[in-house]
Amino acid sequence: MTRRSRPLSLAASLAAVLAVAGGAGACGSSGRSAQSAASAGASAPSTPSASSAPSSASAASPTRHVFVINLENKGYATTFGAASPAPYLSRTLRRQGVLLERYHGTAHNSLPNYLAQLSGQGPNPQQQADCPVFTPFVGTGSGATTVAPQQYVGSGCVYPASVPTLAGQLTGGGLTWKAYLEDMGADPAREAATCGHPALGAPDGTQRASSKDSYATKHNPFVYFRSITDSPTCTRQVVPLARLTHDLATTAATPNLTYITPNLCHDGHDTPCADGEPGGLTSADAWLRTWAPRILASPAYRQDGMLVVTFDESDGQGPDAATASAGEAPGPNSPKPGIVGPGGGRVGAVVVSPRTSPGTTSSVGYNHYSLLASIEDLFGLPHLGFAEQAGLPRFGSDVYSAR
Repeated sequence: MTRRSRPLSLAASLAAVLAVAGGAGACGSSGRSAQSAASAGASAPSTPSASSAPSSASAASPTRHVFVINLENKGYATTFGAASPAPYLSRTLRRQGVLLERYHGTAHNSLPNYLAQLSGQGPNPQQQADCPVFTPFVGTGSGATTVAPQQYVGSGCVYPASVPTLAGQLTGGGLTWKAYLEDMGADPAREAATCGHPALGAPDGTQRASSKDSYATKHNPFVYFRSITDSPTCTRQVVPLARLTHDLATTAATPNLTYITPNLCHDGHDTPCADGEPGGLTSADAWLRTWAPRILASPAYRQDGMLVVTFDESDGQGPDAATASAGEAPGPNSPKPGIVGPGGGRVGAVVVSPRTSPGTTSSVGYNHYSLLASIEDLFGLPHLGFAEQAGLPRFGSDVYSAR
């Protein structure tokens, strides 16, 4: 199987970062009420454009069902350019909602972008390497040292139960969430069918696809938090994608947050795929053409839903490969979140909702921390990690522009 490879400079820079991992110094601890609450019980036509950050949504927003789909490793120009190999995403779906043309990933490689969406934590070198070994996160000093904004200082992959997540926030607020991972459990010898992840300290055998199982742990952020994996709810709420069809059938069965990750072929990561599919944006677009209409036709979406389709990071090539949205700051554990630059590159996103105006465009500089903060706004939750950073753009009147 041939996979998309990163430029030598990116790989070499990551190796250098890993060589000096663990050098972060101890910093003062700062308590946050949001942390304790969230860590407990983690059970293209011509369009108008917004160029400055609008006011964010209020806690009383009518949106109560959010669907997030992450695709993989494509830059904005490739996905949304005139020659895009993804016509459903770049034209059909884009015409139904708002295109966020300056949405950026927050890091390289894949894993820290997913973690950012769920917790607001910045990356460390092990996470930037996609955690080939499922090591515990080891904090600096006392083991629970934080620096503003709510950043845990240390290194490793799997966060202790004290690190808060959006999942914990939703549970604590009486709301529901579920993660749907394509191919999880397709090969029982590889990973469990629910809450699938390696044993702590073991190599991650899901880094590459096989002909019968293309699930990737590194694209499932929920299993990197002990507050989730140590809870019996993990096996009920981190489940295979096939269960989404049942859950979409009724509003009562659809969680408030539906987080969807296709397999390594259908998210565009592999080209070609281990099972012989073409992969890349061709396979990702075909997958979207199947699943996005099911979501948009579901009772929960039609009642009060919002669909977000984005990419974890750019593909590591071109001038936008490691750029960041304005104002993104490095965390305490890695001076360059993008390994060779400040961010994960410009990727773009499409948001579709009864509250969005079809065929519109926003040029506000959003990123994965913005998405986390915007979801928290919708549900009246405090902001976690970098989602609380001063000046961070959050979805507002540029996105929710329908009258």
